[in-house]
Amino acid sequence: METRTIAVAYFSNTRTRAGAEEHILTLLNGLDRKLFRFFLICAPEVASRVKCDLPGDVTLFPLLLRKPSHVSAAIRLARLLKANCIDILHSHVFYSSLFASPIGYLCRVPVIIETPHVREAWRHGLKSKFFVDRLVGRAVDYYIAVSESNARYLAEQKGLLPKKIRVILNGSDICRFDPRHQVPQGLRETLGFGTDDPVLLVLGRLEPQKGHSVLLDAMPAVLREFPRVRLVCAGDGALGQDLEQQTRRLGLENAVRFVGFQANVEDWLALADITVLPSLFEGLPLVAIESLAAGRPVVASAVDGTSEIVLNGKTGFTVPPGEPSSLASAICRLLRDSGLRRQFGTTGRQWVIERFRKERQVEETQQFYLHAWKQRRRGHVYGAELDVTSQSGQHPLVGLEKNS
Repeated sequence: METRTIAVAYFSNTRTRAGAEEHILTLLNGLDRKLFRFFLICAPEVASRVKCDLPGDVTLFPLLLRKPSHVSAAIRLARLLKANCIDILHSHVFYSSLFASPIGYLCRVPVIIETPHVREAWRHGLKSKFFVDRLVGRAVDYYIAVSESNARYLAEQKGLLPKKIRVILNGSDICRFDPRHQVPQGLRETLGFGTDDPVLLVLGRLEPQKGHSVLLDAMPAVLREFPRVRLVCAGDGALGQDLEQQTRRLGLENAVRFVGFQANVEDWLALADITVLPSLFEGLPLVAIESLAAGRPVVASAVDGTSEIVLNGKTGFTVPPGEPSSLASAICRLLRDSGLRRQFGTTGRQWVIERFRKERQVEETQQFYLHAWKQRRRGHVYGAELDVTSQSGQHPLVGLEKNS
């Protein structure tokens, strides 16, 4: 029996470090080195941002492949896959899979996986018919859905084969987030905040998906009742200038701070009284998990997998997406009641400890990789026999079959 490790390559062509990249890092830091060896192929700007958190045994290949005209990058990717004898190619978000999965198929990579991450609500016209997705899907062996809602979207709206879809909920490093974590000395003063100013926090890229403009439209109503409330937007993105212009237009300059990308998320959560997630669509947002792990209640749009984390009236409030008045009302309700904030924070932390730990995500992904490899090798697994029993004692792969 061969005992070499299984070569897993992760591919992402996004140009900012965001949820998909954190997802990949969780796996790269947790999966068993006795079973796997790892490669990360991503855009150069993302490579520079993740390098500091990347385990030393992961081979990093900066590569930008986002357009059909990037022929040299496509050739380079094919050469990387062949030269390193990649066994599993795992792309994150559909736009990455659009390029990588067909190349992996042509290179005869044994197992090809896609994690789409989000519902693509931005699609209109022919793009909303998902013809290309199903065409590319012929090269994809399995899809990993990050939430139950995401799985329904893939099967019911995209029309992908249900037997190819496996649900593995996102997880986070719960131990990193402690409700007792102290605000770094001088942070409030640097922002110009008073000691008792209530703080709202949005953690997310400044992109249309995240709904920052909806929250800014809600802020005047919040400020009328709580004139000392302050809003921090941590993240960068294409809408930076537009959102700053909207802030000035609404006269919110004194109340809103844009602080750019921040790696020290736990420090910013310590500053916050409430985390706000006004997204228009999501997958299973890590920031909601992190916020509750830090004991911070969440006000969020009731979209996709968000409602699987933010339980309305138990760990926070959910409101219809794109409605500033509903968002303002929910924020004000929590600002009025410090006891309710503490209750939601305590309940929320317990909820994510039970359901959204990174250890569960890593374990289920590892068993899934072994299952997929075993299917390809017809009962032979490099390095170990497959144990497909999860920690809960339930078989984690019910309903999945290899699409031959």
